[in-house]
Amino acid sequence: MAKAGAMDLASGMGGNIKSGEMLSAVQEYENYHTYYGGDKDARNLNYSDMVNKYYDLATSFYEYGWGQSFHFAHRWHDESLQESIKRHEHYLALHLQLKPGMKVLDVGCGIGGPLREIARFSGAHVTGLNNNEYQISRGSVLNKKYGVEETCDYLKADFMKMPIPDNTYDAIYTIEATCHAPNPVACYKEILRVLKPGQLFAGYEWCMTDTFDPNNEVHHKIKAEIELGNGLPDIRTTRQCLEALRLAGFEVLMEEDLARSSPVPWYSPLDTSRLSLSSFRLTTVGRFLTRSLVQVLERLKLAPEGSVRVSSFLEKAADSLVEGGRKEIFTAMYFFVVRKPLK
Repeated sequence: MAKAGAMDLASGMGGNIKSGEMLSAVQEYENYHTYYGGDKDARNLNYSDMVNKYYDLATSFYEYGWGQSFHFAHRWHDESLQESIKRHEHYLALHLQLKPGMKVLDVGCGIGGPLREIARFSGAHVTGLNNNEYQISRGSVLNKKYGVEETCDYLKADFMKMPIPDNTYDAIYTIEATCHAPNPVACYKEILRVLKPGQLFAGYEWCMTDTFDPNNEVHHKIKAEIELGNGLPDIRTTRQCLEALRLAGFEVLMEEDLARSSPVPWYSPLDTSRLSLSSFRLTTVGRFLTRSLVQVLERLKLAPEGSVRVSSFLEKAADSLVEGGRKEIFTAMYFFVVRKPLK
C-alpha cells in the first residue's frame, strides 16, 4: 500500500485540531511530559486527552514517513520494511489461529493498515477500536479505497471502557497500542471481558527491558524522550506487562521479546547512519527534506503553526528509540499470546 504524498502530509497535519489551535495543542501535549516538567500522574489522569492530541498531531507524519501500519517488525536481511511489516502481521494472525468468519477486534487500530492486511490474509472480519476521530475517518477512506468495507470496520471508543457486550469476540489483538493505557491491568481486564471464553488475545507491546536502570540518568532521559515522542503515560517493563496479563485473568501461552531474534534490528529504519532507498524518508537526507518541506508549508500557511515543532519532537523520539534499542533497554516487540479461561 502506497505511502502518503506531500499534499496528504500538508492536508492531514493536526488531524481534527483546528488550524488556529494547533500550536496551543502542541504546547499542552508537550507539557504533559517529563521532558518539559510534566509528571506520570498527570499523564495517567489525562491519558485520553494526551493520546488524542498526540495522534491528531502525529498521524499524517506517520503515514508520510512509514506507511499505513504504524509499527515495527522482526526483519530478515533480504526483506524490505514493508515486507517485514506484513510478515509481522501474518505471524500474529497465525498465532491467533484466525479463520474466515471469525469476529476479531483490533485494539488501538491506527488508520487500519494491520486490520486490512490481517482481514485479507485470514478471511476474518476485523473491527478496529480507536478513540481518535481523525484516524477513524482516515481509516474509513482507506477501507473504501482498497475495497474491504465488508470485512473491516471501526468503533470509536476508549479501550479502558469499551461499549461492547461481554464475550463478543472470537479473537482480539493489539499492535503497539495498549502501551498508551494508564492502567495495564484494567485495560487487559476490559479485553478479557469482551473476549469469548477459551479464545485468544495476542499482542506486541512497547516495554523497557531488564537492562533498563531507572537510576541511570541516560536511561531515564531515553525513556522520557520516547514517552514524549509517542504519547505514552509511562513505559512498563516486560515483567510488569506479563504480570498485568496474569492479574487480569489470562492464561499465558507464550511470551517472547522478538527483538532478540531479529537479524535486522527492529529500530534500523530509524537509524540515520543507515542508507535505505525503500525507507528513504526515514534516512538523514529524507528527514532533512521532510523538515524543510514542513518549514516551507508552515511559512506559506499551507500547514498550521506548530507543525515544525511536531516534526521536531517526532525526530527526537526516533533518535531515542534507536538509542534505547542499541542499549537494549527498550523493545518495541515484546510478543505474547494468552487465553481467556473457559470458566
